[in-house]
Amino acid sequence: MAGGASAAGPSVRIVVAGDAKTGKSSLILTAATDAFPPSVPPVLPPTRLPDDIYPDKVPVTIIDTSSSPENRGKLVEELKKADAVVLTYACDKPATLDRLSTFWLPELRRLEVRVPVVVVGCMLDKRDEQYPVSLEQVMSPIMQQFREIETCIECSALRHIQIPEVFYYAQKAVLHPTAPLFDQEAQTLKPRCVRALKRIFILCDLDRDGALSDEELNDFQVKCFNAPLQPSEIVGVKRVVQEKLHEGVNERGLTLTGFLFLHALFIEKGRLETTWTVLRKFGYNNEIRLSEDQLPPPIKRHPDQASFVELTNDALDFLRRIFFTFDIDGNGALRSNELDDLFSTAPENPWSEGPYKDAAEKDALGGLSVDSFLSEWALMTLLDPIYSVENLIYIGYAGEPSSAIRVTRRRRIDRKKQQSDRNVYQCFVFGPKEAGKSAILNSFIGRPFPEEYQSTSDNQYAVNVVDLGGVKKFLVLREIPEDGVKRLLSSKDALADCDVAIFVHDSSSETSWKRSADLLVDVATHGEATGYEVPCLIVAAKDDLDAYLTEIQDSTRVSQDLGIEAPIPISTKLGDFSNLFRRIVNAAERPHLSIPETEAGRSRKQYHRLINRSLMFVSVGAAVAVVGLAAYRVYAARKNSSS
Repeated sequence: MAGGASAAGPSVRIVVAGDAKTGKSSLILTAATDAFPPSVPPVLPPTRLPDDIYPDKVPVTIIDTSSSPENRGKLVEELKKADAVVLTYACDKPATLDRLSTFWLPELRRLEVRVPVVVVGCMLDKRDEQYPVSLEQVMSPIMQQFREIETCIECSALRHIQIPEVFYYAQKAVLHPTAPLFDQEAQTLKPRCVRALKRIFILCDLDRDGALSDEELNDFQVKCFNAPLQPSEIVGVKRVVQEKLHEGVNERGLTLTGFLFLHALFIEKGRLETTWTVLRKFGYNNEIRLSEDQLPPPIKRHPDQASFVELTNDALDFLRRIFFTFDIDGNGALRSNELDDLFSTAPENPWSEGPYKDAAEKDALGGLSVDSFLSEWALMTLLDPIYSVENLIYIGYAGEPSSAIRVTRRRRIDRKKQQSDRNVYQCFVFGPKEAGKSAILNSFIGRPFPEEYQSTSDNQYAVNVVDLGGVKKFLVLREIPEDGVKRLLSSKDALADCDVAIFVHDSSSETSWKRSADLLVDVATHGEATGYEVPCLIVAAKDDLDAYLTEIQDSTRVSQDLGIEAPIPISTKLGDFSNLFRRIVNAAERPHLSIPETEAGRSRKQYHRLINRSLMFVSVGAAVAVVGLAAYRVYAARKNSSS
């Protein structure tokens, strides 16, 4: 929300807008003073309603606006800061009602003001009684077109008809909005609301028998509303559910179906505050996601720890248990339906879209093995650790959120110790178009070799486990499209996320090799200039094709000049990888090796050595001079004393 209001927020900011002479200022003054004003200024200053005027006791500030062209900038500014908007029309002027759908509501959308809207018909006392109008009949088509309208109401400031209700509905729309919870067209709970309530139900079902017993239902009531249910009330609740939905109650108590039905009933009856109270007690915000105070604080990292965050052993053990819990058929793989069930208490399946979708190896039926499952989590933690922890909590992780992740030590320290203590490594895959980058990623996660070339337009990821003699490490391959390299290297921290880089070229094409060599020099130069040097490997792809005449000599010479390993020949088509993925992890594990050194880098180092040597010479000379001066003073003192 624009103004940041929430159940515990500082205030709700309501902006009143609409055509001139539709009763905006009179509406505000009457609500604030409980008296109809004999005269009103053109635009009122911000008006604060008494804190205790409504049950939530959340302060309400009302902002009056002018619709005149010269005040357009101020109007837009206020609308963009609103928590809710009250749009007014005059009951005796049908043209002002038409303007809501022809100007005001489209204008809010154009300005991207995504807050609840309350439509208010003012000056009800002026409507001609001989022409009665049904508010529902008039507003129904507009509300169908503009779903952001929370409610409609007519009022009269002169006769004190429904004035307090206007701002009560506006405040309620902010604190207890309908849109995130309920699909008014389908008359059903929205999927995200269902998922959150399912998680809450499972958390309250302490004996895990699929129903809330009378005791569990009472504990839930006390937690959410600070008041127990009387036995007769529990019986009444279950009777209401069972009368409407037989499967909502069984011999063990209130089922999940019944629990969801109750909340749909509350919402249909306008008691949204009941469901919102429950959601907020369990840490949800207005987007029905866990609020920030439920998650770890922002991670403080040094620049060379840019993405070095990984799951702890505690979190990995939890995920292994979860995997086997949801592997219902016991075949050692999570199928899509089992994965959907696992994430059914999260706002959505986090792996349904890029970069996580299809980033890990799947079996012939599309299932994830336990290694692939953990690989997906490793990737998500690498790219967005807080989001990863959030999803861990959704699926049942009960430990302290911060205990699920750890920030690994700085790469600079790894270099000094000449080894790394991490379990997850990220490799950037560079190379020109059609060099075979995507084929390497596909092969890494078991996808078949494609017969036709497909260009990669965005960063692609592949993640899998690499076994180093019984020790398993997670390797993330990130493909960098050729036309994205310049944009990537425009940032000083471009290589901060990179543990190791490989440079792929088509060994049958001299042009491909030259372009790949240029990329290698560009990346090495950037690393030397920024202090983010990374181990680099040259990969000669398409080894099944005839190499161009001097390919081996050219690539070997460049690798020797830069001081890195000889090129690694591979053929994804033939499945011959020369232990490429192990060699990538080995290079990441020993970050002091395989770092290329350019001619410019060598010159720079030589220059610094000369400077340091000169400084050392000067300091030694100065020391000799000081010693000589001291010796002279001793000699002079002795001579004076003897004379």
